Amino acid sequence: MFDTTTIAALTLLLPLTAIITYFDVRYRRIPNLFVLATLVSGLVINFMAGGLAGLWASAGGCLLAFGLMFVLHVFGAMGAGDVKLFAAVGSVVGTGMVPETFLVVLLTGGVLAVYSILRNGTVLTTLTRVLQIFVGLLPGWQMPRFDVPADRRHTLPYGVAITTGSIISLFVFRA
Repeated sequence: MFDTTTIAALTLLLPLTAIITYFDVRYRRIPNLFVLATLVSGLVINFMAGGLAGLWASAGGCLLAFGLMFVLHVFGAMGAGDVKLFAAVGSVVGTGMVPETFLVVLLTGGVLAVYSILRNGTVLTTLTRVLQIFVGLLPGWQMPRFDVPADRRHTLPYGVAITTGSIISLFVFRA
Protein backbone atom coordinates (compact mmCIF):
# COMPACT_ATOMS: atom_id res chain seq x y z
CA MET A 1 0.00 0.00 0.00
CA PHE A 2 2.51 2.70 1.13
CA ASP A 3 6.21 2.76 0.36
CA THR A 4 8.83 3.22 3.09
CA THR A 5 9.23 6.95 2.43
CA THR A 6 5.49 7.56 2.80
CA ILE A 7 5.36 5.58 6.03
CA ALA A 8 8.29 7.60 7.40
CA ALA A 9 6.63 10.86 6.32
CA LEU A 10 3.35 9.90 7.96
CA THR A 11 5.18 8.83 11.11
CA LEU A 12 6.70 12.30 11.24
CA LEU A 13 3.62 14.31 10.22
CA LEU A 14 0.96 12.62 12.40
CA PRO A 15 2.43 13.65 15.78
CA LEU A 16 3.50 16.98 14.28
CA THR A 17 -0.13 17.65 13.37
CA ALA A 18 -1.22 17.15 16.97
CA ILE A 19 1.54 19.38 18.35
CA ILE A 20 1.13 22.15 15.75
CA THR A 21 -2.65 22.08 16.17
CA TYR A 22 -2.28 22.60 19.91
CA PHE A 23 0.24 25.46 19.64
CA ASP A 24 -1.41 27.18 16.68
CA VAL A 25 -4.93 27.05 18.13
CA ARG A 26 -3.88 27.93 21.68
CA TYR A 27 -1.14 30.53 21.07
CA ARG A 28 -1.43 31.31 17.33
CA ARG A 29 2.28 30.55 17.05
CA ILE A 30 4.21 27.69 15.50
CA PRO A 31 7.43 27.03 17.44
CA ASN A 32 10.52 27.18 15.21
CA LEU A 33 11.91 24.08 16.92
CA PHE A 34 9.15 21.91 15.44
CA VAL A 35 9.56 23.51 12.03
CA LEU A 36 13.33 22.94 12.08
CA ALA A 37 12.88 19.34 13.24
CA THR A 38 10.43 18.75 10.39
CA LEU A 39 12.79 20.28 7.84
CA VAL A 40 15.79 18.24 8.96
CA SER A 41 13.70 15.06 9.22
CA GLY A 42 12.36 15.58 5.70
CA LEU A 43 15.87 15.99 4.32
CA VAL A 44 17.09 12.89 6.18
CA ILE A 45 14.08 10.74 5.24
CA ASN A 46 14.39 11.57 1.56
CA PHE A 47 18.19 11.17 1.56
CA MET A 48 17.91 7.74 3.20
CA ALA A 49 15.22 6.64 0.75
CA GLY A 50 16.61 8.11 -2.47
CA GLY A 51 20.22 9.03 -1.92
CA LEU A 52 21.44 12.29 -3.40
CA ALA A 53 18.45 12.47 -5.76
CA GLY A 54 16.13 12.18 -2.76
CA LEU A 55 18.02 14.94 -0.97
CA TRP A 56 17.71 17.23 -4.01
CA ALA A 57 13.98 16.44 -4.29
CA SER A 58 13.59 17.27 -0.62
CA ALA A 59 15.51 20.55 -0.89
CA GLY A 60 13.59 21.45 -4.05
CA GLY A 61 10.31 20.69 -2.30
CA CYS A 62 11.34 23.00 0.53
CA LEU A 63 12.17 25.84 -1.86
CA LEU A 64 9.04 25.39 -3.99
CA ALA A 65 6.78 25.20 -0.94
CA PHE A 66 8.45 28.28 0.53
CA GLY A 67 7.93 30.20 -2.71
CA LEU A 68 4.25 29.30 -3.00
CA MET A 69 3.47 30.33 0.57
CA PHE A 70 5.71 33.39 0.47
CA VAL A 71 3.58 34.85 -2.32
CA LEU A 72 0.54 34.54 -0.04
CA HIS A 73 2.56 36.04 2.83
CA VAL A 74 3.47 39.08 0.72
CA PHE A 75 -0.23 39.78 0.20
CA GLY A 76 -0.88 39.42 3.94
CA ALA A 77 -2.80 36.17 3.65
CA MET A 78 -0.27 34.02 5.54
CA GLY A 79 1.90 34.44 8.60
CA ALA A 80 5.64 33.86 8.54
CA GLY A 81 5.28 30.74 10.70
CA ASP A 82 2.91 29.25 8.13
CA VAL A 83 5.42 29.94 5.35
CA LYS A 84 8.21 28.24 7.30
CA LEU A 85 6.00 25.29 8.24
CA PHE A 86 4.91 24.63 4.65
CA ALA A 87 8.53 24.88 3.49
CA ALA A 88 9.42 22.22 6.06
CA VAL A 89 6.51 20.06 4.90
CA GLY A 90 7.78 20.55 1.34
CA SER A 91 11.06 18.95 2.41
CA VAL A 92 9.09 15.94 3.65
CA VAL A 93 6.86 15.44 0.59
CA GLY A 94 9.46 16.43 -2.02
CA THR A 95 9.26 18.54 -5.15
CA GLY A 96 6.92 16.19 -6.98
CA MET A 97 4.14 16.41 -4.40
CA VAL A 98 4.32 20.08 -3.41
CA PRO A 99 1.78 21.37 -5.99
CA GLU A 100 -0.83 18.75 -5.05
CA THR A 101 -0.17 19.25 -1.36
CA PHE A 102 -0.47 23.02 -1.79
CA LEU A 103 -3.91 22.66 -3.37
CA VAL A 104 -5.10 20.26 -0.68
CA VAL A 105 -3.78 22.63 2.01
CA LEU A 106 -5.66 25.54 0.40
CA LEU A 107 -8.87 23.49 0.31
CA THR A 108 -8.38 22.39 3.91
CA GLY A 109 -7.77 26.02 4.89
CA GLY A 110 -10.96 27.02 3.07
CA VAL A 111 -12.99 24.49 5.04
CA LEU A 112 -11.35 25.71 8.25
CA ALA A 113 -12.11 29.33 7.30
CA VAL A 114 -15.79 28.62 6.61
CA TYR A 115 -16.07 26.81 9.95
CA SER A 116 -14.34 29.72 11.69
CA ILE A 117 -16.53 32.47 10.23
CA LEU A 118 -19.68 30.50 10.98
CA ARG A 119 -18.55 29.81 14.56
CA ASN A 120 -17.57 33.44 15.16
CA GLY A 121 -20.65 34.89 13.48
CA THR A 122 -18.60 37.04 11.11
CA VAL A 123 -20.09 35.92 7.80
CA LEU A 124 -21.21 39.37 6.62
CA THR A 125 -17.95 41.08 7.66
CA THR A 126 -15.88 38.38 5.97
CA LEU A 127 -17.88 38.50 2.74
CA THR A 128 -17.58 42.30 2.66
CA ARG A 129 -13.81 42.09 3.08
CA VAL A 130 -13.48 39.41 0.41
CA LEU A 131 -15.43 41.67 -1.96
CA GLN A 132 -13.12 44.59 -1.08
CA ILE A 133 -10.09 42.40 -1.87
CA PHE A 134 -11.50 41.41 -5.27
CA VAL A 135 -12.32 45.03 -6.09
CA GLY A 136 -8.78 45.93 -5.01
CA LEU A 137 -7.45 43.62 -7.72
CA LEU A 138 -9.13 45.69 -10.44
CA PRO A 139 -7.01 48.22 -12.35
CA GLY A 140 -7.10 51.64 -10.70
CA TRP A 141 -8.26 50.33 -7.33
CA GLN A 142 -6.11 49.92 -4.25
CA MET A 143 -5.80 46.65 -2.34
CA PRO A 144 -7.15 47.12 1.20
CA ARG A 145 -5.02 46.24 4.22
CA PHE A 146 -6.84 44.91 7.25
CA ASP A 147 -5.52 45.05 10.79
CA VAL A 148 -5.01 41.78 12.62
CA PRO A 149 -7.92 41.43 15.06
CA ALA A 150 -7.05 42.03 18.71
CA ASP A 151 -9.07 38.94 19.62
CA ARG A 152 -6.92 36.11 18.27
CA ARG A 153 -9.97 33.83 18.11
CA HIS A 154 -10.87 35.78 14.95
CA THR A 155 -7.68 34.71 13.19
CA LEU A 156 -7.20 31.44 11.37
CA PRO A 157 -4.70 28.91 12.77
CA TYR A 158 -3.40 27.95 9.31
CA GLY A 159 -0.80 25.54 10.70
CA VAL A 160 -3.72 23.19 11.31
CA ALA A 161 -4.67 23.36 7.62
CA ILE A 162 -1.06 22.87 6.54
CA THR A 163 -0.41 19.76 8.61
CA THR A 164 -3.86 18.22 8.09
CA GLY A 165 -3.81 18.97 4.37
CA SER A 166 -0.35 17.43 4.08
CA ILE A 167 -1.51 14.20 5.67
CA ILE A 168 -4.60 14.10 3.44
CA SER A 169 -2.34 14.69 0.43
CA LEU A 170 -0.08 11.79 1.37
CA PHE A 171 -3.06 9.46 1.72
CA VAL A 172 -4.64 10.58 -1.56
CA PHE A 173 -1.59 10.89 -3.80
CA ARG A 174 0.77 8.24 -2.41
CA ALA A 175 -1.69 5.48 -1.55
